[in-house]
Amino acid sequence: MKLDTTAALRPIAPVRHALVGGLVRVPASKSLANRELVLSAIASGKSRLDIGDIDPGDDVHAMADALASLGHEVRWSDGHIEITPREAPAQAEIAAHEAGTVARFVAALAATTSASVRIDGSERMRERPMRSLTEALRALGASVEGDGLPITVRGPLAGGEVAIPASESSQFASALLLVAPRMERGLRLRLVGDIVSAPFLEMTAMALRRRGVRVDRPSPREFVVAPSSVGRRSVTIPGDVTAATYPAAAVALLGGTLTIANACARHEEGGQGDVRFFDLIEDMGCGVKRASTSTSVRRVGDLYGITANVSDCSDTFPTLAIIATQARTPTELDGLGHTRRQESDRLAAVAAGINALGGQAQLFGDAIRIEPRPLHEGVVDAQGDHRIAMAFAVLGLLVPGVAISGADSVAKTFPSFFEMLEGIGR
Repeated sequence: MKLDTTAALRPIAPVRHALVGGLVRVPASKSLANRELVLSAIASGKSRLDIGDIDPGDDVHAMADALASLGHEVRWSDGHIEITPREAPAQAEIAAHEAGTVARFVAALAATTSASVRIDGSERMRERPMRSLTEALRALGASVEGDGLPITVRGPLAGGEVAIPASESSQFASALLLVAPRMERGLRLRLVGDIVSAPFLEMTAMALRRRGVRVDRPSPREFVVAPSSVGRRSVTIPGDVTAATYPAAAVALLGGTLTIANACARHEEGGQGDVRFFDLIEDMGCGVKRASTSTSVRRVGDLYGITANVSDCSDTFPTLAIIATQARTPTELDGLGHTRRQESDRLAAVAAGINALGGQAQLFGDAIRIEPRPLHEGVVDAQGDHRIAMAFAVLGLLVPGVAISGADSVAKTFPSFFEMLEGIGR
């Protein structure tokens, strides 16, 4: 694969000591924030999201901009966003940029109005799957031109019963569930095939329930939502658990201790599914202390490889893979076929990054196997993917001479990532 020589190249300064009990903070959860933004747009009054003083990244900004383009009043001030629902204009243009949640959630949101809404995105976003959602929207009564970005959507949705594949992305089902209360006949949603990122569906259902919407589950593969009002809400968005995996990985690689002050790694109903990452690094040899609003990680001994299906927390697999390079035994991670159609072909990008540094990573269908080997300096191509850039930047704290091509992609979800990384080593 040819390196993109036009992308930003960032050398990573290695840290030559174990960490000594530092404290870091991460941005608010993108997944929760974007769900709450969509629900705020169909709520019965003004909602307020407290996101804190750390920039939540391009995806949250893109969602807020999309709501404003749909006519809603969106105000940012002092670490919070206020959203007041308004009538949609006759026509609107939405820029999803790199954000799958924006492209998919806003397509469903647009279908609740009679406006003609055109949604487009980046070159990579144009390649990512949309057809399962567009077909479902048509089946529920909307008019949709196109099956991949750009698309034009016009409602309103009548609702009813629909089946949707769950093996490509959980975002298709979440998009429909978020707007189900506004469908005239409500929604009976059936999931078909293997379910990836299942905890994100539970997160969506819980977000609806917390606004007074009843979500029934006749079976593990079915959701039923009747037409109802959506309550306005003031909510504090917790720290992003996926973002917290990066400082946690720094501890796993360098040893010592570190606390992520605003991210909770406890398993909670409707919570952030990527908390499973912390269970997995415990299996690899780390200690994890879970408090109500913080998480502390410790490593003093050896790391060991694991074998795990990580389809339910696949955003964390690049981070698990870079930790695995330093284990005493091999690691195999599977359930990852759907990650080939995310911001990059993540399976290929992770394997290429490890191999570029002298490691040994092999792909097997929807799986990756990492054999521990000594690593050396080198350039890792992030391929425009924030998760690849952040994971390998953390590896660069341990391996001298690592540089990340396309490092600016971290702005998607963690604009202050490199400031956080530099702070870890002080």
